[in-house]
Amino acid sequence: MSHNAFITEETIEGDGAGPLAGRTVAVKDNISTEGVRTTCGSAMLESYVPPYDATVVERLKQAGATIVGKANMDEFGMGGTTETSAYGPVENPVDTDRVPGGSSGGSAAAVAAGDADLALGSDTGGSVRNPAAFCGVVGIKPTYGLVSRYGLVAYANSLEQIGPIARTVEDAAALLDVIAGPDPKDGTTRYDLDDDGGAADDRGAAGRGSPTDGGSATHPATDADYAAAADGDVEGTTIGVVTDLLDGADDRVVDRFEAALADLRSQGAETVEVSLDSVEHAVQAYYVIAMSEASSNLARFDGVRYGVSGGYEGNWNESFAAAREEGFGEEVKRRILLGTYALSAGYHDKYYKKAQDARAWVKRDFDDAFERADVLATPTMPVVPPELGESLSDPLQLYLMDANTVPVNLANLPAISVPAGEADGLPVGLQLIGPKFGEEAIVRAASAVEG
Repeated sequence: MSHNAFITEETIEGDGAGPLAGRTVAVKDNISTEGVRTTCGSAMLESYVPPYDATVVERLKQAGATIVGKANMDEFGMGGTTETSAYGPVENPVDTDRVPGGSSGGSAAAVAAGDADLALGSDTGGSVRNPAAFCGVVGIKPTYGLVSRYGLVAYANSLEQIGPIARTVEDAAALLDVIAGPDPKDGTTRYDLDDDGGAADDRGAAGRGSPTDGGSATHPATDADYAAAADGDVEGTTIGVVTDLLDGADDRVVDRFEAALADLRSQGAETVEVSLDSVEHAVQAYYVIAMSEASSNLARFDGVRYGVSGGYEGNWNESFAAAREEGFGEEVKRRILLGTYALSAGYHDKYYKKAQDARAWVKRDFDDAFERADVLATPTMPVVPPELGESLSDPLQLYLMDANTVPVNLANLPAISVPAGEADGLPVGLQLIGPKFGEEAIVRAASAVEG
């Protein structure tokens, strides 16, 4: 294994025959694997070994995949470069002096380097699409509720989704076919009643859902075939170009983006310009919400229930503080403090409530845009991969780098990053955004870019 892409190298064999038989998969280290340590890239969980598999890991095994290790990541998913990991930064296989993106940088690097055929990451504000773009591979952020989050160590519950990374659109879509579906263990999955009033069950040969009471399951993945949608047919497709997200982008990135759009037009697609006024406030709203949820979620890591011990001398507050001082890195501490502040008495309405209002605005803007277009297009990242160490000294600039990806998570929509060529030898990604549960539409358009 190379490029520090893995925290733990461990082979977990699948169940033999299945759609992923013979394929190797890297699993991001915030996804639980029974009997194999899951650190979240943090010293706090250096010795934590989960007693159960995440639902997506169960489905990988059922599909015959071989898991080859736990992929390195930004600590608790907090970062955009995979440099905040307690286990060292990951190198970009395309250029080892540059970052692979984050927070799923280890997953993307493993695929780009050929150390795994496929990978799972998690995407809270772009953490699958960002590293996919920077490493020149494909990454899908599914609609919130399409894929079970059971067994994913929470950072920001209302935003994050597990998503696939692969070298090709079809391979990424095939992995999505395996992991998508309802899950009674996860209340955030889309889990509707069937026609007879019974709940749709997630048991079935492909884990996609079969009814318990004789009705038909209504989870969007039940009748979908995402891999089959990668047919490259964009004839008659209307692509909305989000002009607001081109301002300030690197000229080299914009050039590759426009060349990819020209290629899509040559294949029969139509492009129209759309504007999302709300995206000007999306990054601010995203970080208030994400940090607030992180403040709540990470309260459990106190050295008693989870994490390194803070000792038992003195009072409990001192013990908790000692555990967190030792176990958490600087970026995690920063986000917990900012989230706690945003939720504190006297500031909740000033920050958190306003952020939720802005989130509703973002959703409305996307709804309006999809009345004019089938899918929307932006550069995945506004810049080429930075050099290692370049971003760590300026957290604000690191946060602003997420401007193109976070609106999708605020609106709970699906998006895919597909390679759109290179700028001075560095990968550039094209992001395609779909309406809610419109994964087949974005897979189809992305496969045309690839072709």
